[in-house]
This record gives sequence, C-alpha cells and structure tokens, in this order.
Amino acid sequence: MTTGHETAAAPPAKEGGAAPARPPAGPSDDERRRARLSRRWQRDMRWSPYAFVSPFFLLFLAFGLFPLIYTGWASLHQVELTAPTDMNWVGFKNYTRIFDDDFFWNAAKNTLTIGIISTVPQLLMAMGLAHILNYKLRASTFYRVAMLAPYATSIAAASLVFVLLFGRDYGMINWVLSLVGIDNIDWQNNKWASQIAVSSIVIWRWTGYNALIYLAAMQAIPQDLYESAALDGASRWKQFLHVTLPALRPTILFTVVVSTIGASQLFGEPLLFGKGPSGGSQHQFQTLGLYLYEQGWVNQHLGRASAIAWTMFLILIVIGIVNYVISRRLRASS
Repeated sequence: MTTGHETAAAPPAKEGGAAPARPPAGPSDDERRRARLSRRWQRDMRWSPYAFVSPFFLLFLAFGLFPLIYTGWASLHQVELTAPTDMNWVGFKNYTRIFDDDFFWNAAKNTLTIGIISTVPQLLMAMGLAHILNYKLRASTFYRVAMLAPYATSIAAASLVFVLLFGRDYGMINWVLSLVGIDNIDWQNNKWASQIAVSSIVIWRWTGYNALIYLAAMQAIPQDLYESAALDGASRWKQFLHVTLPALRPTILFTVVVSTIGASQLFGEPLLFGKGPSGGSQHQFQTLGLYLYEQGWVNQHLGRASAIAWTMFLILIVIGIVNYVISRRLRASS
C-alpha cells in the first residue's frame, strides 16, 4: 500500500544512453591568482636583467657612442668651435693636414718618450714594492693604504706640488742636486729635464696602484710552488725569477697595456706643469692630449681636433690588438 509521501521513481535511462554530463568547474580564484603571479614572475625573470643594465647603456649612448660618432663626422668637415653647426665637407683633409704637421709628430714623439720614461720605472718599482709587501710585515694594512694615497690625490694638487719641487731657482730638487755639485736645472724649459719631471708625477701617482695589482696576483700564487722551490735549494731571488715572474705574466701584460693607454692619453700632468696647452716654450713636453686641446679649444679648429681624437682612438685599437695577440701567444705557450 503506497502513501502520498512516496516519491516517484526516477525514469529509467534510455537504452545505450549516458548519464547527463556535469558542466566543467572553472578555475578557482586562488588558481587564477597563482597563474597571474607565475606569469608576472616569468616576465620579471626575463626582463629584469635588461632593466638593471639599461642605465649603463643609456649613459653610454649619450656620453660615449654619440660623441664618438659626432667627432668622426666632424673630422670629415671644416668646422670651428665658434659655429659648430656650420660644417663644410673636406673629406680626409683634416687627417692629411695633421700628418703633415710637425707639431703633431713632435707631440707623438713626446708622448712616446714620456710614456717609456714613466711606464718602465713605474712598473719595476711597483713589482719591487709588491714583492716586499708579499712577505709578512707588521702594519701591512697601513702600507697598502699608503700605497693608494698618491692615486687618490688630485692631479691638480700633485702637479702643483711637483712644480714647486722642480722650480729652477728655489726648488727642492735643484737644492739637493746643488749639494753634490750640480748646477740648477731649468726643468720647465729643458726638453729631457721637463719630460723627466712630468714622468715623475705619473710615477708618483700610479706606482702604488700597480703595486697593489701585483700584490693581489702574487697572493694568488700557490704556496706549494715556493715550498718546492725552497726544497730544491732555490734562493728568494731565484724563486722570484722562476716562480713569481712566470705566474705574473698575464698581470704584467695587463699593467703594461693599461699604462701604455694612460700614457697615450696623458693630459693633466703636462698641462699643469707647463701652465698651458703648449707644453713648454718650445713644445718640448706637449703630448697628443695637449695638442688636441690646443687645436680644439685654443685655436678653435674643431674638425682638426676631431681628427686628432680619432687618430688617438685608432692608436688605442692597435695597442688592443697587440695585447690580444701577445696574450693569446702567452696562453698557448703556457
């Protein structure tokens, strides 16, 4: 007997049919949030490195690449500093003109001689100081900081002090030389004396810097090599010749190249020592940097100065190629 509260039975499914499919459930809010964060993280990992390095490239484009291109374009024109927008096409005339200029070759020779006089003693002294500091000394940190003091000193301050030291009548250098019977030397007007004086400023400023570079390279040499050499009866001098110097060949090459590049761009020391861009009364210590400055900012020949700048740039490229060839041969031989 049935009652009214009984529910009707579900209709039988059709033969061969399937149960009605439930609609697919969409992703939850938490899943959507995770997917959004995942996409954001992927974009961040992909583009963040470019964003971090972009300030360098923007500054390089504004202050490096654009001036380089502009000077290259200006070197092919006759243009004066008073009217930098008025350019007259002259092709390579500025280059042929400076190569025919005796003052250019004089500046090139002065740059070469000052570079040799300043680089060779500087690196030899730096090597000796680094070798001494490589041994255990008391207050070694103080000596290392003192090495960097000349490098941190202003070029203007250092040059003005050396001008006083190399004074003809009242300089301390001439006073010391007079004690051994040497007459006063006119350091600013004598060719070789003036170049030695300018080189002494460079030596004083950069010797400590190169000494610390050599010291860092020496401390990276394994001590086992020195112990093996000592067991074989090698003295400290032989250890330096046969262990230290071979291990320092890449570092020595690096310092030689950097010092050569710095010597080719020498500007502040001779400018302040001679109190002008002429490099002395007879241009006896005028470097390529001073010659460029004189042509561009004193004579106001901007096109010619641009040609000089590009010539110096090509010289640096040649130095870089020589460095690459030598370093490659050193790696092959080692």
